[in-house]
Amino acid sequence: MAGERLAQGLKGLADERVDHRFKGLPPDADGRTVGELAAERRNLFGDGFTTPVLALSAESVEHNLALMETYSTRHGLAFAPHGKTCMAPQLFARQLEHGAWGITAAVPHQARVYRTFGIQRIFLANQVVDAAALRWLAAELAADPDFRFLCYVDSLRGIELMDTALREAGAVRPVDVVVELGAGEGARTGVRTEAECLELADAIAGVDTLRLVGVAGYEGEVPDATAERVEAWLRRLVALAAEFDKAGRFADLDQIVISAGGSAWFDTVAEVFAEIPELSAPVLKLLRSGAYVSHDDGHYRRLTPFNRVPEEGALQPAFRLWAQVVSRPTPEQAFLNAGKRDAAYDLDLPRALVVRSGRDGSLRPADGLTVTKLSDQHAWVSTERAGDLEVGDWVGLGLSHPCTSFDKWQLIPLVEEDGTVTDFIRTFF
Repeated sequence: MAGERLAQGLKGLADERVDHRFKGLPPDADGRTVGELAAERRNLFGDGFTTPVLALSAESVEHNLALMETYSTRHGLAFAPHGKTCMAPQLFARQLEHGAWGITAAVPHQARVYRTFGIQRIFLANQVVDAAALRWLAAELAADPDFRFLCYVDSLRGIELMDTALREAGAVRPVDVVVELGAGEGARTGVRTEAECLELADAIAGVDTLRLVGVAGYEGEVPDATAERVEAWLRRLVALAAEFDKAGRFADLDQIVISAGGSAWFDTVAEVFAEIPELSAPVLKLLRSGAYVSHDDGHYRRLTPFNRVPEEGALQPAFRLWAQVVSRPTPEQAFLNAGKRDAAYDLDLPRALVVRSGRDGSLRPADGLTVTKLSDQHAWVSTERAGDLEVGDWVGLGLSHPCTSFDKWQLIPLVEEDGTVTDFIRTFF
């Protein structure tokens, strides 16, 4: 049933008509369905695509999916990749095919998108206190006994709001919750002390609309993070689960959830989770890294744990934003037709990687080219030599931070190494 919903949803994406809503696509493709356009296997550079256009490498996406599947299996981890990164059901389907336990969400809207496409297991890494969202959730749980949903709790007030909304909605199934242990003083969400965690566990036990199933948190928020500090926090998380279990908090569960793992410290998560002691029920060791699917040429390229454990493999940057030189006012300056509306810039500016000649299509490294600034629709490029670029050249840009790259594009060409477009990835932000 769930598989049928996902397949039907993906077919609906392929049946969507291409038009002016989708930037970068060939103007002469208007009126075709996405599936029809993909079947034409057009070339990104010669068959009508307009710049700027964001592309995903088909080979790199597949490589990254397979690598994280192998990594998770090798380390005995279940995997619920964070879907907020891409918000792309086609990529969710690929992640599930590559062994993902489910998909992580950050807010209820994302969970609604997931359910529209039949995702059966959702971990929402936040406390849900919106009454309208909780009414929707209660209805989803009632309508589908196979749907599994988990979310954080981190306050007594949150528990009160959840309980009130679920009771008023006539919830027939309790919502599974995990206590979120904060990563430290000055960190983001989460309970700061173990004593407060115990207080929340007592409050959850006092209502019948919630069920405590484990503990979780985000080690990426550990202040001034080092491997030692992250490890210490993860050991606190594991010890909290063991304390809850010893006190009978997980009685009658067939599985206890312990979850962590962003995209910067999952090697430390794997190490600590490998030492989780035997509890009263099997432990679901749930990793939630999301940026891996596209990786990047900046922030995560520097931070990925595979830099520390190269013997485990290496992720590949899959994004390439192609823009054209539209102005060359001085020998030291050029302007591309891509800016803040097209490229992630919250962590790093784009990096010029390759130049494709506007005269003959030949490729050359983008040596001597540096993106120094972004305007809304322009990239400012400094050049070392007058002959480095000319108007009409295409420049391939590497991006930093996948989570703010996907959200600028509704339909992203999936491109093979030779430039052949094989599919289009639809996003929902």
